[in-house]
Amino acid sequence: MEERFNFNQLLQKPIAMMTGEELCFLITKSVESTEKSTSPMASKGNYYGIEGIARVFGCSVPTANHIKKSGIIDKAITQIGRKIVVDADLALSLAKESGEIHIKEQ
Repeated sequence: MEERFNFNQLLQKPIAMMTGEELCFLITKSVESTEKSTSPMASKGNYYGIEGIARVFGCSVPTANHIKKSGIIDKAITQIGRKIVVDADLALSLAKESGEIHIKEQ
């Protein structure tokens, strides 16, 4: 599809007034910008639970459980009862320092 539409102008145009081609262009551009901003490996901020550790390291939940049990990222984990909060940046830096966890660079 050609770039003959102005994205910002289309954002101001009511959907009912758009042609199918204009609507497709707008949706495509929105999806492309969303895909660029998300990455498989997470960083910055806090994540919750074993699933959060898996997102930080881009691994499976069982592997995330092994990472947690290894004690390497203990300083990055705050746990109260069953609630686990993970500082992503600290966890990644601790893993790099230890050298025991291989992080896939993207």
